[in-house]
Amino acid sequence: MKKEVKQYSEEVRERAVRMVLEHSKEYPSRWAAVCSVASKIGCSAPTLHEWVKRREIDQGARAGVPTEVAEKLKAMEREIRELRQANEILRKASAYFAMAELDRRPKA
Repeated sequence: MKKEVKQYSEEVRERAVRMVLEHSKEYPSRWAAVCSVASKIGCSAPTLHEWVKRREIDQGARAGVPTEVAEKLKAMEREIRELRQANEILRKASAYFAMAELDRRPKA
């Protein structure tokens, strides 16, 4: 059986995070606020908690790699992987054509 993954719009995520941050003082702990808001919007508490942590990281209030930097790093790693593959293809092609050139030379 395949687990269904819900996708929440950016607007819903932002609103939920804002609600947690604005109303956290009304609860005995942040986790209580997260649980309350999560039940109201229909997502799991751990999911909402991750959204809140991500926002704090992006705003510099919490240690971690900001989303923008993580996306840039991922794109650069992908580009490096592609360039290495291209270099390997070129290296093999160069070796192939060098061998073909040696085979073609007339013997004197």
